[in-house]
Amino acid sequence: MNNVKAFPGTFPLHEDRDFLSESEWVIFKLLCKPVDGIGEENAQELSEATGNQVTVERCNELIRIVRISRLQGLGSWISRLFAEAGFSDTDLRLLDAGQLTSAVNGKAGYNICNEATTRALHALQLQWKGAES
Repeated sequence: MNNVKAFPGTFPLHEDRDFLSESEWVIFKLLCKPVDGIGEENAQELSEATGNQVTVERCNELIRIVRISRLQGLGSWISRLFAEAGFSDTDLRLLDAGQLTSAVNGKAGYNICNEATTRALHALQLQWKGAES
């Protein structure tokens, strides 16, 4: 159970936002590829299925966004930021929360994630580790 939503001053880790461009949404809709199923795809094959309209790099990023957002307590908004910073769902489970949030801030060029966000992410990481046991 996610109990970190209410940490004061925290980036809304649980919040969902659209992460596909309108053209990407149309392409995947025409291909009958549900967004939540993208996480199971191979980036090269997914790109080819789009007629290379969506690059392999972007497909890799979309796959990471979907996989990260499956972690309990994380929504698509922060998942997109972590994926853009180059992280995977495995990274989110294993790397230090401070390292993760610092990389998001560095990629953005300003502080999106503060200390409260780092603490909330760390609390989620402990929950994920507890669920794995």
